[in-house]
Amino acid sequence: MADQFLEESHGFIDEKKWNNFLAKYLTKEIPHNLLLVPPDFTRGHSFGGVITRFIYEKMHKECNVRILPAVGTHMQMTADEKRAFFGLVPEDIFLEHNWNRDNVEIGIIPGETVSRVTGRRYDRDVHIQIDRRLVSGEYDKVISIGQVVPHEVAGMSNYSKNILVGLGGRGLINQSHMIGALCGIETILGNVDSPVRAIFDHAEEYFMGNIPLTYILTVTAQQRREAQMQGLYIGRSKELFKMAARRSAQTNITYLPEKVRKMVVYLDGNEFKSTWVGNKAIYRTRMAIKDGGELIIIAPGLKMFGENKTVDAAIRQYGYCGTETIMELYKHGVFENLEMVSAHLIHGSSEGRFNITYATNPEWMADTEIRKAGYGWMPLDHALKLFHPDDKWEGYHTLENGEEFYFIKSPALGLWKAEDHNA
Repeated sequence: MADQFLEESHGFIDEKKWNNFLAKYLTKEIPHNLLLVPPDFTRGHSFGGVITRFIYEKMHKECNVRILPAVGTHMQMTADEKRAFFGLVPEDIFLEHNWNRDNVEIGIIPGETVSRVTGRRYDRDVHIQIDRRLVSGEYDKVISIGQVVPHEVAGMSNYSKNILVGLGGRGLINQSHMIGALCGIETILGNVDSPVRAIFDHAEEYFMGNIPLTYILTVTAQQRREAQMQGLYIGRSKELFKMAARRSAQTNITYLPEKVRKMVVYLDGNEFKSTWVGNKAIYRTRMAIKDGGELIIIAPGLKMFGENKTVDAAIRQYGYCGTETIMELYKHGVFENLEMVSAHLIHGSSEGRFNITYATNPEWMADTEIRKAGYGWMPLDHALKLFHPDDKWEGYHTLENGEEFYFIKSPALGLWKAEDHNA
């Protein structure tokens, strides 16, 4: 089936319009067994939940529908999170992906190829593993649903990443994160043709052809308190993904006239419970903060560092201590089978260029824990009284003492860069 897309030149796509567009697509092919692969609860602005529910409501009387959230290394979604994200979808049609247990290997990308696409920064074979249910033959249609937005590892998120990482195995998840770190986060963010994307493209072209797979990609933007859809793309080609990525670059990358001295980012307490996810506040703003400046992250829901016990323990042990220290540990085998942790610790450091302060509830995440990990700490109550995030929208604001700061409410929705970010 040919690629299809829906965009608005100005403004947003209203619900009726995208409903009709999607319904028309769904009636063209009725499978027997349909597997939906949406994002998880941490992608709250993606429209992934409402699209999944819409497809289920349209198709469950026509075919057997199952939902397998692309959780990657994240925690499994709770029943409450499923209800909040997907609405009234029966619990018994959900499946769970375990990145340690549920995979089969579908191919190996040789080290020579990996070395070429990474500029000789990484030369190991990459083993491609994905959830066994994708290749078992039990589903005659698989629909992957997710948002295209600037991303710190892939350059632009989604497309084949939703399958290869969201439903991937330990090997590729570890290696793709490390490749991203070695190639440099600031050279990757917002770029559609990154080294990691080249790895994903190779896997899509050579190893995934037998999967009856269609991608539904969204581009969204924040309007006041609501996310709004700006683009909807259905198909499988790389050109379709590039079209969505171009729209995302126009929509989701904000250019500031110059770097700011103080950046304040709010993390929704229901969505961001770990620094593993919450450090998007660092990744997405680092190119907009002055040397010697400060990033304050208000995190009312923060309770942990990693999304699982192994990762959490490693982050607590080594902390966000900068590239030089982490790479020395990496070379000595400290992060064997945990390359993604070393990459995360590199990405989460400002390299001493600006200060990072987390404002947390001390009953959930104490100041000693935050400081030991390498960040500054501020009491959550103090941050809320000082910055009043509930009544702030994105942009420049001024404190009572006259100090200016730039405020961001939804860091996962974009990338912020100063026009002079290389200065």
